[in-house]
Amino acid sequence: QVQLVESGGGLVQAGGSLRLSCRASGSILSINAMGWYRQAPGKQREFVAAITSGGNTNYADSVKGRFTISRDNAKNTVTVYLQINSLKPNGTAVYYCNALRYGGIHYWGQGTQVTVSS
Repeated sequence: QVQLVESGGGLVQAGGSLRLSCRASGSILSINAMGWYRQAPGKQREFVAAITSGGNTNYADSVKGRFTISRDNAKNTVTVYLQINSLKPNGTAVYYCNALRYGGIHYWGQGTQVTVSS
């Protein structure tokens, strides 16, 4: 099992920045990749960014150049960060942390709210 705890959401003005954190614990050696998804009001959840255990990154086209994903490996935990810059006025969403285990099992965090004010 993998447990994910997100933090860092909040209220931010359009054009501002925010850093989200996701701490993974449990069977962290089984994690192939971790990433972030978001769900805006009335829309489906969509991929934002991901980083593999080897450090390779992938971004949705809509966030390239503005968002940066990174990870910090500790002895018994892995923390993944999402640096969000230049938030757009329509950027309000719940951001979910995701962990993908080898074998294809997904784990999800509880979500953290990012609200953008114009």
